[in-house]
Amino acid sequence: MTRGESAASPPPRGGPAASGPIHVRPAREADIPALVPLLLRLKRLNEEFDSLLKVRDDADAQARTVLKSNLADPKSLILAAEGVGPDQGKVVGIVRAVVRERPFYVPEHEGVILDIYLLPLYRRRGVGEYLLQEATAALKAKGAGVVTAEFPAQNEIAARFYAKRGFRPITSIHARSL
Repeated sequence: MTRGESAASPPPRGGPAASGPIHVRPAREADIPALVPLLLRLKRLNEEFDSLLKVRDDADAQARTVLKSNLADPKSLILAAEGVGPDQGKVVGIVRAVVRERPFYVPEHEGVILDIYLLPLYRRRGVGEYLLQEATAALKAKGAGVVTAEFPAQNEIAARFYAKRGFRPITSIHARSL
């Protein structure tokens, strides 16, 4: 849970197989107003990890533009996670990913998870793992032979989440302000 967020009554335990606390589907343009706040919550969380990830003042407009562009790009993937029960039809999570070429490596196509976010109420119940499985399957269907995830280097929660699911570091990006 991030600062200022509180949990209401959680979805039923038992994970996605037991009637599932979420429904994952490809996002549509009509979902953009619901997806923007989720994406911005993630970006603001990233900002807490590193000052070079400072969120722009116009991030809301940028998020709308990026999501609309991604929805039109066949190499991009945006999944919307909808709640069930009282949250039925409400978008409670997002995955944003892209398939990119690896011209020097095998496999030749990489599915890159750029953003994955779930409202706090849906965390720590296997829902994130289910969302990752759905994203991985969709990226494989788009031709990816390997899946990677990008997140702030200081985000130890994300590092543990991915490591627990078989991900390991393969590259590193270092930066400095100019």
